Amino acid sequence: MKTMKNLFWNADENRLRAGWRLLIHLIVFLFFTVGQDALNLTYGALPAAGVIINLLYLASGLGSTWLIARFIDRRSFSDFGFHFDRKWWLDLGFGLALGGLMMTGIFLTMKTLGWLVITGPASTNYDVPIVLAFLLRVVKHFVVSINEELAFRGYQLKNLSEGFSYKRVGPRGAILLTFLASSILFGMMHLANGNATVFSTLTTICAGLLFCLPFLLTGEIGVPIGFHFTWNLFLATVYGFALSGAAQGTRLISIQITGPDAWTGGAYGPEVGLISLVWALAGCGLIFLWNRWLRGRVELHLKLATYSPPKDSL
Repeated sequence: MKTMKNLFWNADENRLRAGWRLLIHLIVFLFFTVGQDALNLTYGALPAAGVIINLLYLASGLGSTWLIARFIDRRSFSDFGFHFDRKWWLDLGFGLALGGLMMTGIFLTMKTLGWLVITGPASTNYDVPIVLAFLLRVVKHFVVSINEELAFRGYQLKNLSEGFSYKRVGPRGAILLTFLASSILFGMMHLANGNATVFSTLTTICAGLLFCLPFLLTGEIGVPIGFHFTWNLFLATVYGFALSGAAQGTRLISIQITGPDAWTGGAYGPEVGLISLVWALAGCGLIFLWNRWLRGRVELHLKLATYSPPKDSL
């Protein structure tokens, strides 16, 4: 009986073990994600309904994670990377700039090499002016960037780091294991996307490493949120690439990819092309330089692998 209890309960921390916490949060996250997709299929063509659905999705993601943090994780919500000080907001601004810069670099590289051609001006499948359609997509990308970064970076990386932190592994080893495990899970979650392949999954895993890096260096989620937002916005809505295998109905530029699939990502989009891996290496370098400038150091945030109960313990 004691062995069975130990499988589920961490007596030293007086809470469920990390694996069960992660499973509960993932199920809740998927429940709200599937619900949002179902509502969008039914009402998403109506602009006002689309905004309301996205805001409800954001509220459900933040609210459910706050409840799980308090009553299951037994920790403060801010432990997931929401310490809103000056550095956090600077990180957010850097992330916004980094995502736009990298996607613009990918677009210009492909254009220069003759791997894409511009086939038309802005277009939208919404029955509204293009400016309003663009703003609707901004809201969508904003909500997705917060909810997915909270789920796949803030919550997941914090709990994995604590879960892997055994005596023989240590905090540094735990964070490195988290780096790998989270990125693999991130890649596997994209297997169901349209036009997904084994190669696209492998490159998505590599992309997951880039998204993880800022959080594992700082313990803050500002850079990942900003980066995710402008990456998706510029990728899909500005430059008209497919986003995770899905063609975009609203875009400021209409394009056709003509280059080799291995480099451009083909029908799935440049996220899984070798060109993105090249730019990802450049992005990692910029992240290191940013942390050196803002914090004066580049090192793993070892506190991620240590559990500290909130002062107002339940």
